[in-house]
Amino acid sequence: MGVSKVDIHGFCDERFVRVREAFERNFTEYGDVGASFAATVEGEFVVDLWGGHADKARTRSWEEDTIVNVYSTTKTMSFLCAFVLADRGLLDFHAKVTDYWPEYGQNGKHDTEVRHFMSHSAGVPGFGPKLGDASGLYDWDACVQNLARQSPWWEPGTQSGYHAVTQGYLIGEVVRRITGQSIGAFFRNEIAEPLGSDFHIGMPATEFGRVAEMIPDEPAEGGAGFAPEPGSIPARVFASAPAGTDAVNTPAWRQAEIPAAGGHGNARAVVRAQTPLANDGSAFGVELLSPDSCRLMLEEQTDGPDAVLTLPVRFGLGYAFPNQFMPMSPNEDAMFWGGAGGSTIVVDQKARVCLSYVMNQMKAAIVGDRRGGGLGKAFYDSL
Repeated sequence: MGVSKVDIHGFCDERFVRVREAFERNFTEYGDVGASFAATVEGEFVVDLWGGHADKARTRSWEEDTIVNVYSTTKTMSFLCAFVLADRGLLDFHAKVTDYWPEYGQNGKHDTEVRHFMSHSAGVPGFGPKLGDASGLYDWDACVQNLARQSPWWEPGTQSGYHAVTQGYLIGEVVRRITGQSIGAFFRNEIAEPLGSDFHIGMPATEFGRVAEMIPDEPAEGGAGFAPEPGSIPARVFASAPAGTDAVNTPAWRQAEIPAAGGHGNARAVVRAQTPLANDGSAFGVELLSPDSCRLMLEEQTDGPDAVLTLPVRFGLGYAFPNQFMPMSPNEDAMFWGGAGGSTIVVDQKARVCLSYVMNQMKAAIVGDRRGGGLGKAFYDSL
C-alpha cells in the first residue's frame, strides 16, 4: 500500500526529472516506507534523493545520513576488495584458493579457483552442517571452518548456484589471508574512507541511532512468495543460514561482519564506493584501480540456469550481466546486483554510469524488484 504524499529530499539534475517522479511513485503506488536513490554519470552525482521514514511506525524521518541493511548489495563491496587486491598484484582470480587458504582444499575442493568464489560456482552455496540461527553468522572462524570442511555440492566451476550468504565468507577469508585484516576493516581502510563512502561491513555501536528498521514484506493473498521444494538445493541453501528481519534489526547483526548480506549504507554510499568501477578506476579524486582491473569484472564466468535462483544468470567476476529476467540496464555489458527485498546496484562502464536504490520496506524478491527496476528504466530513458 502506498501513501498519498511523501516529502522527497536531495537533488536531481533537470535531465532526470522522470527519476524523481518514479521515486515518488515508489511511495505512492508501490509501498515504499523509506528509501534513497543516487546516480553518477562520468563520476559526478546527477541524482541523490531520499525520503519517507526510517521505521514501520513512521515516527522517524529517513534523513540524509540514514543507513540500512542492504542484504546482497553488500556482495559488491566484497568484489571491490578483491579487485583492489588483484590490482596490487596480491590476488590472482585464476589461482587456486589453496594458494591463499590451504585448509580450503579438503574433501574435493583442492582445484577450486578464486574466480569460482566470485561467480557463485564454487559449489558451497550453503553451510553444512547448517547453522541453528542467525547468531551462527557472527562467528567468523566457525563459518569459514564449516565451509573449508565441506564437500562441494557440485564440481566447482561447472555451474552457478547463488552463494547467498557463504560467498562473503569465502571471499572475505581470502582477503584476510592475504592482508591480515578482516574484510570489514580492509574495506573501510582501503575503499570506504578514501572515497568518503558511508558504507559499513560491521558497524560500530555509535552509528546505531541512524540505522533504519528493515520491514518484512506482507505475504500476498493466496501465496507464500519464494518457497523452494523441500530438499532441493535452493531449500538447503536458505535453510542453512536463517537470517530474517528479526535478526537483521538487532545490534549483534549490525556489528557482525557478514560480507554477503549484512552491509549497511544508503544509495549515495553504495554509489560512492562503486563509481570508480564505472570510470576506469578513478572517482572523487581517488585512483582506486587501474582501467585494466576494472575490466576484469566483464570476464564471463558462467552462463545458464542458476541452481539456487532457478533463473538463467550470466555471471562475470562477481557482478551479473542484465538479461530479460533482470533488465537493469539496456547495455548488455552493464553489470549489476541486488539485495533481498529490493536494493540494487548498477555499474555501467560503457555509459560511465553508476546507480543504486536502497530502501527499508522489503518486497518478495531475492535480487531486486520493480521499484529499483523502474528507477533504472527512468534513469536510462533520461540519459
